[in-house]
Amino acid sequence: MPSARLDDRGLVEVAGAEARSFIDRLVTCEIETMSAGAARYGALLTPQGKVIADFIIFVGPEPDAFLFDTPASCVGDLIKRLNLYRLRAKLTVADRSALFRVVVGWDEATHPPDAITMAPDPRRPELGWRAIVPVESRAPLGDVADSDAYHAHRIGLGIPEATRDFAAGDAFPHEALMDQLGGVDFHKGCYVGQEVVSRMQHRGTARTRIVRLRYEDEAGHAGAEITAGERALGRSSSAPGSSGLAMIRLDRAGDALSAGEPILAGGEPIRFDKPDWVRFPYPGEQPASPA
Repeated sequence: MPSARLDDRGLVEVAGAEARSFIDRLVTCEIETMSAGAARYGALLTPQGKVIADFIIFVGPEPDAFLFDTPASCVGDLIKRLNLYRLRAKLTVADRSALFRVVVGWDEATHPPDAITMAPDPRRPELGWRAIVPVESRAPLGDVADSDAYHAHRIGLGIPEATRDFAAGDAFPHEALMDQLGGVDFHKGCYVGQEVVSRMQHRGTARTRIVRLRYEDEAGHAGAEITAGERALGRSSSAPGSSGLAMIRLDRAGDALSAGEPILAGGEPIRFDKPDWVRFPYPGEQPASPA
């Protein structure tokens, strides 16, 4: 029943009478209907549709306050971008990383009693729960793991995160699997970058995606080039143990498999290992027939 503190995460608070509507007009997820005890996965995009930062949004501790659990390295740019859009809105944007910290738990880990807000991870149930606790909290409790154990658990499920598995400002939501993980609401009103994201969704033009890998030598190769013959297919990112993630060109990988070419990461054989929650065809699979 492990739990862990994620010191690589920061917290941004948007609070005020107009905070809810302000956020909903900007981000990929819908928050107008959010209530206390819930969390949503989303991102703020550039006008060109690239992910500036992905995050998990919580309501709290006050009804008109929202906390963005985001990579620590994205906090500064996220605050800058939110303030750019704020104009005369009745709200404040502040870095709360020095006051609060993020704690996670999975496999029935003990909940922290002093959490100011907590919720099931909105991406996948197997990820467990996420809580925001005061910085002086003794949480996590019970079977305490380090953040590396959590990221190994996340990567084993095939779930990417910004800065670890794709660079901020360099990937579309589809490439980062946000469409697969509930990070994009395709029925909400306008938000920054929506036109590009909607076009990719309706045309099915996401040729590059993050996929889960299995390494035959039981040792991952983070940051290695993925190749087939003389062709580059992409590059690996997180690689704890024998599993890992990589951003690849699906079409090129599919062509290599059809031709019987071995696919390598850092010169070592790999295979693609599709999680059961992924809905797009992995390399080597046939696309689903239209209904």
